[in-house]
Amino acid sequence: MNEQFSDLSTSEEPYPSSFRAVAFTTFTTVFLAELGDKTQLATLLLSAQSGKPLQVFIGASLALISSSLVGVLLGRWLANILKPESIEKLAGMLMVGIGLWLGIQTSISLLNK
Repeated sequence: MNEQFSDLSTSEEPYPSSFRAVAFTTFTTVFLAELGDKTQLATLLLSAQSGKPLQVFIGASLALISSSLVGVLLGRWLANILKPESIEKLAGMLMVGIGLWLGIQTSISLLNK
């Protein structure tokens, strides 16, 4: 194996750990994930309906900060209990479960029409 790549495979930290790298990665991930999602569309509609974009911006920002805080605290708690690989598997299973549940609920509502 090439010596420069052997250092990468035995690295203790697989993710960037500097403040700037973590903050940039988190910002980029959340920003791109939120583009065009239902939260952004709801914010757009609230701003249009109320005619008060500053108040909507403040309320939406506080909501995103609060939900992010819950995620950070839950993630920190889980990191003390589980290995990162277990958290990734748990998150994947949760996403699949939610997807299946939503699919079933949608199918049921379409069949009942």
